Amino acid sequence: MRSGFLAGMGRWNARVDRFLFGPERLARELPASATTPADAFPTYFISDDMPFPPAGWTLKVGGLVARPSMFVLDQLQRMSPTDMRVRHHCVEGWSAVASWHGVRLREIAEAVGADPRAGYVEFRSFDSGYWSSWDRESALHKQTLLAYGMNGQDLMPDHGAPIRVYSAVKLGYKQVKYLTEVNFLAEPSGGYWENQGYEWFGGV
Repeated sequence: MRSGFLAGMGRWNARVDRFLFGPERLARELPASATTPADAFPTYFISDDMPFPPAGWTLKVGGLVARPSMFVLDQLQRMSPTDMRVRHHCVEGWSAVASWHGVRLREIAEAVGADPRAGYVEFRSFDSGYWSSWDRESALHKQTLLAYGMNGQDLMPDHGAPIRVYSAVKLGYKQVKYLTEVNFLAEPSGGYWENQGYEWFGGV
């Protein structure tokens, strides 16, 4: 993890990013003609081999919530569905466009009674324990989804099945695939890349 001057600059950058962030500002949705061909949309995971869902997969939602819960995929798919086609931005400089299908995280937060004092949301995965923590405003943004579909089909393992975080307001490394846990927290918990020097806020 960064320390001293770099840690201080990181905290300063996060405050500036948070000040500039518009919780009601929406990314422009794009036409179907802008969609990146499936074989040209890069995939990424940190495990040695592509992760596949463990038997009996469930999504655990906990932390500072009134009703800690476990969701199976069918429950999430029965919630209010949301579709959006936006541009994905990677910190490495590339971008791509896909249509994402899922449920807004704000709906999950309402279902479990997320405590207003929980200013941060942590996402954890079964991809070798990959994780990231976000500011609450970004996590509950209208364009932040728990996505279970991509381009009109079920989400595939190379893109994070069965559920991944997808948002128009964060860079790719913040958007945790292979999701297993969502935790509402009073303090940020860092992240896989954030603890190696990447910017914590990671907004676009």
